[in-house]
Amino acid sequence: MQDGTEPFASSAGGAQQGAVEGYRVLARKYRPRDFSGLIGQEALVRTLRNAIAQGRLAHGFMLTGVRGVGKTTTARILARCFNCIGPDGQGGPTAEPCGQCEHCRAIAEDRHVDVIEMDAASNTGVSDVRQIIDAVRYTPVSARFKVYIIDEVHMLSTQAFNALLKTLEEPPEHVKFIFATTEIRKVPVTVLSRCQRFDLRRISAEELTQYFLKIAAAEGARITEGAAAMIARAADGSARDGLSLLDQAIALSHGEIDEAQVRDMLGLADRTQLIDLYDDVLKGKAAEALKRLQAMHQAGADAAVVLQDMLELTHWLTRAKITPEPLSDPVTPEAERAWGAKVTPELSIPVLARLWQMLLKGLSEVQAAPQPLAAAEMVLIRLMHAANMPDPADLVRRLGEGNGAAAAPVPRGNGGAARTVPAPTQRLQTQQQIAPQATQQIAPSPAPRNAPQASALPQPQSFSDVVALFHARREAILAAHLQNDVHLVQFEVGRIDFRPGERAPSNLPNRVAACLAEWTGKRWLVSVSAQTGEKTLKEQAAELAQAQREEAARHPLVQAVLAAFPGATIDEVRNLAPEPAADATISPPGDLPNVDEPIEDEIA
Repeated sequence: MQDGTEPFASSAGGAQQGAVEGYRVLARKYRPRDFSGLIGQEALVRTLRNAIAQGRLAHGFMLTGVRGVGKTTTARILARCFNCIGPDGQGGPTAEPCGQCEHCRAIAEDRHVDVIEMDAASNTGVSDVRQIIDAVRYTPVSARFKVYIIDEVHMLSTQAFNALLKTLEEPPEHVKFIFATTEIRKVPVTVLSRCQRFDLRRISAEELTQYFLKIAAAEGARITEGAAAMIARAADGSARDGLSLLDQAIALSHGEIDEAQVRDMLGLADRTQLIDLYDDVLKGKAAEALKRLQAMHQAGADAAVVLQDMLELTHWLTRAKITPEPLSDPVTPEAERAWGAKVTPELSIPVLARLWQMLLKGLSEVQAAPQPLAAAEMVLIRLMHAANMPDPADLVRRLGEGNGAAAAPVPRGNGGAARTVPAPTQRLQTQQQIAPQATQQIAPSPAPRNAPQASALPQPQSFSDVVALFHARREAILAAHLQNDVHLVQFEVGRIDFRPGERAPSNLPNRVAACLAEWTGKRWLVSVSAQTGEKTLKEQAAELAQAQREEAARHPLVQAVLAAFPGATIDEVRNLAPEPAADATISPPGDLPNVDEPIEDEIA
């Protein structure tokens, strides 16, 4: 049994001491009195022990971590270590406070005049900090150091932090500051830089389970290891939260505390029932799943907690799919490990990821719904509908391997009954590019426009070539205007007539003419026309893309895919032909970057 907690150090025993002093909750009764009583903080304890042994006592400490992991307890232990004088009254700072001297007893009973605890949540202003600043000038009344413990320090106002900075940087030799916070990011970096920071980690479920078993034994209560593990999981790494739950479980039971009692107390679902519900969802058994959820709700399980447990199972199965370690974890019940080993090979990572995303979204819906049970049922129905859908990658693979067969089976993502879709007869090919390829080769050059040209580039033979040339010369804004805002009226080598759109800048013709003359070595006449002209290259590309999608939708293979995935649409049709060589021709406007947003930059 540990010697670092108060009842463990008493020869009378926990039950007898409780009878003499009156009832105290377990979280206070078993508060550690020295470093040996801290659990799950080995790195912190080792660092502080070494620092105290070497006499390297900092003037400021910042303790951070989630609630209930021992921040305030560690601060009080440090106050004892700093002020302990030993049983003979001649000792110095030590990592092993005696617990018998006047200072150790006074600090343990929260009555030491030189150890000042302050709650920053209720003392947030500058005036509260000024009281500290005025008091630090005076030496301790009886102890070696005057220790200020400020809990939830992140609640201090900005002005209060600023008032404390100078004192915190150069405090008197007899003053130590110990801060505790659960929101370290809210503490200014100017304060953090003046303190030694220690991060208290979450306590593992295994350590909490063993700790709760020892506490229950000291209290004369009997609790099964499974029930202690359930309390440890619900504590989520917090010893204080777990002790509060254990206190409640002891009060609930008159005999042995078992898993069923803890499950009822916490509103958890029976793990066996939860696994059966998960199986029903994976197999698409809607009626059985809804009936099982109703039974679990009638037994006291909360709908949101059921979805949380399903999320936990999904995460556990995903980890087991990647590495076998979760399937051999001794903390996990044997029945659950056997189920995981059976189910994991039948599931894929995409299916598990899909379940995770839908459960995560469904959990928020259940928490916000006026009728949580009804919302949870809708989530399960949605999950089972998704489970009946074929896996996209497997569907495409099987359709591609049909080779003219009458039908190709498509399994559901959950391994249930298969459906069939017509097998493909040929591969889907696109008909053409978005625009015809240019006929002349123009080598792109990264050099700036005004650099001297060794030789003139070939003359563009079409308006598409002009746009491609502007992209090749990295005139992206001009190219975007030509592609999106220009209605071509007439084109011939050396002359372009067009009707500009509303978003086209007024000096677009002059800039286009100047660039073409510079790049090609020939004078170009670019003028504005009042005629309607053709549609823009962007509009032409959109019409061609729509025609390709309509033609693709008539293909038997695509129709089979659309039938297998209700609600699916064709977003893009790509050409399966080999890509042209890197130095081929100017890219057609269909392959150019598409600028959908308005071009706001005015061309000088």
